[in-house]
Amino acid sequence: MIISEFAKFLHHHDEDIIKNKTTCSLLCAWIIAILEKEPKNNVQKIIHKEIAYAKNSQNEFILIARSPSGQKLINALYNFALSYEYHLMRKWLSDKNSNDFTK
Repeated sequence: MIISEFAKFLHHHDEDIIKNKTTCSLLCAWIIAILEKEPKNNVQKIIHKEIAYAKNSQNEFILIARSPSGQKLINALYNFALSYEYHLMRKWLSDKNSNDFTK
């Protein structure tokens, strides 16, 4: 359910990923956006319960799992983000040949 919501978010940002925005940075942005507002659905409630967020004055941040299940959630989202990026790049490269990359 949570990965499905994240997948929809990534799908809306396919062009950003192709233009060199990493899925890991999008994952952080998605989680932070959820944590900075009141939860409205079960996915957001679970993220609020399982993940903590802290930010300092230089806008550096850290995401922390609140429990072992939060660790599994962060790991699953991270692994999904990487696999989605690989999938999208493989799809993008499928119709390219080596001559497309020469100067």
